[in-house]
Amino acid sequence: MTRGEGKRLFLGLLLALALVLGLLGVGVWLGPRWFSGAETVFLTAFGVLFGTVALVALAGIAVLAFAIVFERDLPGTRRLRGLVVKGAFPVLIVLGRLVGVSKERLERSFIAVNNQLVIRSGRRARPGRLLILLPHCLQVDTCGLRITSDIHNCKGCGRCPIAGLVEIGERHGVSLSVATGGTIARRTIVEKRPDLIVAVACERDLASGIQDAYPLPVYGILNRRPEGPCRNTLVDLAEVERAVEFLLASGSAGQDRAAAGAG
Repeated sequence: MTRGEGKRLFLGLLLALALVLGLLGVGVWLGPRWFSGAETVFLTAFGVLFGTVALVALAGIAVLAFAIVFERDLPGTRRLRGLVVKGAFPVLIVLGRLVGVSKERLERSFIAVNNQLVIRSGRRARPGRLLILLPHCLQVDTCGLRITSDIHNCKGCGRCPIAGLVEIGERHGVSLSVATGGTIARRTIVEKRPDLIVAVACERDLASGIQDAYPLPVYGILNRRPEGPCRNTLVDLAEVERAVEFLLASGSAGQDRAAAGAG
């Protein structure tokens, strides 16, 4: 999926959700006019409550749409954008299915949009405050070494991407952790308290991880699954290194190289 396609899909469904909310809000607001008596008071109160929720949701969608289109946050709106990301994404999954968009495709779109927002956010980290978070399925399944406790237990045989990822971590002085699931990943984040994360995973795990970690920025990189999910997966080492270089870079040249690679 290209960067532009990712934006169009996610933004299009956001705008569709805004339209649905607006129409529902108008319907609920006008509903009491069709009744009389005690029912009118109840329906009016419900209409005011729903209208308020709809307006807040529409404001959040507008903030998120602005961030997607212009690749930057409006001042003071980061928390509102986070609430919309967490609350709206499950609704977008349902809406996407209704119009024939698969969950996996929407997750890829969400990840692409998120990465562009991370790129343009201006957030950077010192080497010790950047974490590369990896799934255990990158380790070849015939390896008897335990790397979930310490990735440096890898002997560098080259049969899987782990050795190359260790080299990237050592070259740039950043920490790496291997997680066997979402619970372990969340615990690792709490223990290491990074300022930024480069995460490798499948669509589902990245999308949920980005939402769980917000407002902590997570740059997501999809793994490749030539043997199916959760078994002997691969990752583009050059893409991982570009992301690390960008998130550690202080000069515009480093930013331009990383942005070009992400696009």
